[in-house]
Amino acid sequence: MKVFYLAAEAEPFIKVGGLGDVAGSLPGALQEVSNPGELEIRVAIPFHGAIQQQPLPLKFLTALQIPHYPQPLQAQVYELEHSKVKTYFIGGPLFAKDSPVYSPDASTDALKYTFFSLACLELVQAIEWRPDVVHANDWHTAPALYAIKVHEEEFFHRTAKVITIHNLPYLGHGAGEVLTEFGLPPATESGLPAWAQQLPLPLGIYAADRIVAVSPTYAQEIQTPDFGAGLEEYLSSRQKDIIGILNGIDLETWNPSTDPYIPYPYDAERIERKERNKQKLFEELGWQPVADAPLLAMITRLDYQKGIDIALGALRSMREQAWQAVILGTGSPAIEQSVRQLQLEIPDRLYAVLRFDPHLSHRVYAAADLLLIPSRYEPCGLAQMIAMRYGTVPVGRATGGLRDTILDTDNPSTSTGFLFEAPQSEALGEALARAFKLFPRRRAWRAMQRNGMAQDFSWARSARRYLEVYREVIEQKTQELERQKVFGPLSGGVGR
Repeated sequence: MKVFYLAAEAEPFIKVGGLGDVAGSLPGALQEVSNPGELEIRVAIPFHGAIQQQPLPLKFLTALQIPHYPQPLQAQVYELEHSKVKTYFIGGPLFAKDSPVYSPDASTDALKYTFFSLACLELVQAIEWRPDVVHANDWHTAPALYAIKVHEEEFFHRTAKVITIHNLPYLGHGAGEVLTEFGLPPATESGLPAWAQQLPLPLGIYAADRIVAVSPTYAQEIQTPDFGAGLEEYLSSRQKDIIGILNGIDLETWNPSTDPYIPYPYDAERIERKERNKQKLFEELGWQPVADAPLLAMITRLDYQKGIDIALGALRSMREQAWQAVILGTGSPAIEQSVRQLQLEIPDRLYAVLRFDPHLSHRVYAAADLLLIPSRYEPCGLAQMIAMRYGTVPVGRATGGLRDTILDTDNPSTSTGFLFEAPQSEALGEALARAFKLFPRRRAWRAMQRNGMAQDFSWARSARRYLEVYREVIEQKTQELERQKVFGPLSGGVGR
């Protein structure tokens, strides 16, 4: 079973967001959980400028010519084997040493990622490695799936197509003219809304045999007007092709018993050492602790989606109660300013560290009693998984992956955290009130912490589900080709 996995970023080579975590972890996990000799997975990512500046032992593989109007574009391919997975780095003049992974200019990204997507297809043909599955991620690599469907080349006759949606609203706006330059016409008979017929992610979804959302709840949510980004009717028509698979976390990186970035390692049997990590964090920040008060934390990108305003409203309304909170992150200047303002109002309660600091994030997870995740939508979310791994109780909005991973049964012996429904400060405040009521009951609180620490958020769990998807789509493709031998290609129809 040959799987070609395409992504815009992948650790350890390049990471900007959560996709880098997924693409850096899932392929290796797939190799680990598959039967011996069952799977060969290869990864392709762009040869970004930041990767070019790393001292990697890359081997030049081949040069490619990518069809494009008014003139073809040249690509160079390098390869490296990392953690038993062969990775291809596809570069060219569009990936300069000083160019960012994601540009603020939509047409720039449309050009370089469509180029990358099509170069991936040219590559496997050049090296005569015929994939059984091409697996794309988000809009950046979706054009590869659409190109396979449109061009109907014999090389990809038996290739099944899978796409993972990490964040549906990012559709690839502004790419229409670029797609045409690469020979990819609008999908006028696809069943997609007219406005979506020349956007990369909708086209990739249309072409895919299986559509994977990054949590079971998000798989349902994207079929509704609130979360469907205008594609809800089309996605509902493809309901049988949609599945939700939770992401995982790296259990070696996020392990409180071996974490090199925290002063006092601990596990579920030594959970009382969290208190010492809390004391040490206060010393590091130069901040005075309030006796017996729970320490709340937010470790997040500061933008509207993450519900920072919801959290600030709840904290402001609860200022008379005993709590302290640390906010670590960076993002929207306006939201950063609102965080600073609340810190000025209640400096003994709120401490803000407005920067990206991955090492400090480990110490905050280890020190905090509660993690706030009031997201307006959250396709999967990793913070709540990391928090539970560290015995930090999550308080999250009941959306997407938060609903799927946080157990709130109103019984601490079977719960791992607290959920609230409405994206409002009042609803978060009510959830926090429940948490504050339980916090002094140390035995019950410890039970909830240990429940969270016992959850399986490994990539192995996720990889087994993806293996099932690969097997299913390969079998589906085989049956489809067998039917065509008897009846000929199916014609007409809308969408599928």
